[in-house]
Amino acid sequence: MKTKLLPFAACVLLAGCRVGPDYQPPAVKVPEQWGEPLSGCVTGQVKRVSAWWKSFNDAELDALIERAAATNLNLRIAEARVRQSRAQRGLAQADLWPSIDGSGSYSRQRQSENQPILGDISIPSSVPFENNVYQSGFDAAWELDLFGGKHRAIEAADADLVAVEYERHEVLVTLLSEVARHYVVIRGAQRQLAVLQSQIAAQTETLTITENRVKIGAATELDAQRAAALLATIQSQVPPLETTVQAAIHRLGVLLDLHPDALRDELSVVRPLPPVPPEVPVGLPSDLILHRPDVRKAERRLAADTARIGQVKSELFPKFFLTGAVGQSSAGAGDFFSSSSRTWSIGPTVQWRIFDFGRVRSQIRAQIAVQDQTMLSYEQVILNSLEEVENALVAYAKEQEHRRLLAQAVSAHQKAVELANEQYNEGLGNYLDLLDTQRALYVAQGALAQSERTVAVNLIMLYKALGGGWDNSVAQ
Repeated sequence: MKTKLLPFAACVLLAGCRVGPDYQPPAVKVPEQWGEPLSGCVTGQVKRVSAWWKSFNDAELDALIERAAATNLNLRIAEARVRQSRAQRGLAQADLWPSIDGSGSYSRQRQSENQPILGDISIPSSVPFENNVYQSGFDAAWELDLFGGKHRAIEAADADLVAVEYERHEVLVTLLSEVARHYVVIRGAQRQLAVLQSQIAAQTETLTITENRVKIGAATELDAQRAAALLATIQSQVPPLETTVQAAIHRLGVLLDLHPDALRDELSVVRPLPPVPPEVPVGLPSDLILHRPDVRKAERRLAADTARIGQVKSELFPKFFLTGAVGQSSAGAGDFFSSSSRTWSIGPTVQWRIFDFGRVRSQIRAQIAVQDQTMLSYEQVILNSLEEVENALVAYAKEQEHRRLLAQAVSAHQKAVELANEQYNEGLGNYLDLLDTQRALYVAQGALAQSERTVAVNLIMLYKALGGGWDNSVAQ
């Protein structure tokens, strides 16, 4: 028996042979530098932007990030998918090993009196026609992976598992950016409301002075109506901003797996807008391949689909099985456990889909087409990533410039209002000029407050585009 099994032992040694292409990470061309010139606070320093939210130096933002990472439902769903993929990988690995089944049975059976035992030899009258059958045993089957189909399946499962893990990181990156963005929207809108309240107070005072001047004949009713109209215009900007604040609070509540209104008291307390950091390292375009989880997920999907080509190709070759069984079989319970009731069998089995090659070859062509699609998707993800970063760089840099110019405009408008007040009080200017300068100042102040919020939001979007956040301790 040992001699007969030697050929099969040799087959086991050949199990390292795997059909199908061996995966090699594709070489993707990316620009050496970003299209947008890096200047100011944006640098090309190669540095991971993992815990990027800490650069805002806002303890409340840090706490919200940690709470969201611990409770967010989308992240928990992604974690469940990881556990599912890990289990599926275990199934693929288990397929490498023999399967063993245990069984036991009892039956009462009757033989036909007219059934011959062998040919024309009838059953002797001394042989009982009814008897008991007691059986138990173990059956084993082992498919030898001679052509690597099962190992290719494991390769695919391994790649799928890593891809799902990167998918979880992708969800985390989006979550962190959304929490930070809505928090900045709240603080930015509160800043805008504060500017409006100061404008309302100033314009209310102007209206009161104008109405008093009307009473003494130093101003006209038209002047008073113009002052009242400007005050109402400023006041009309308050409700939309309050809506923005409440909507952002509601969204943060949902992101933290809370009732939408659960954070109202906590976040309604007015706090300053977090300042942007003095320096933002963006690295090089080639860093995206390593740092963005969606790019790495796409690359692992490509590896999985490449392995599946070999898995399908293995169906062109014969399958070799080693099967065996051991058990007990007896007509009586008394001698069931005796050595004479013992049964066993062992032997090889070969299966080959000789007449099914057309179907298999079609499956191979289909899987190659799937791999081609995945390759193109991978290239598309990289291009989209480059586009996202380029757009984020432009948006952040240009908004920085926009804010700087608005700050200059506010300073100039403030001086203009002071001069207009002096001239009007001295009788050298008319009220319409004063009103126009005040209106221009209020518009510039509002635009500056909006720009300060936009700068912070654009920075968060830049961090997200760079793939920041997922390799930090929060992401573990």
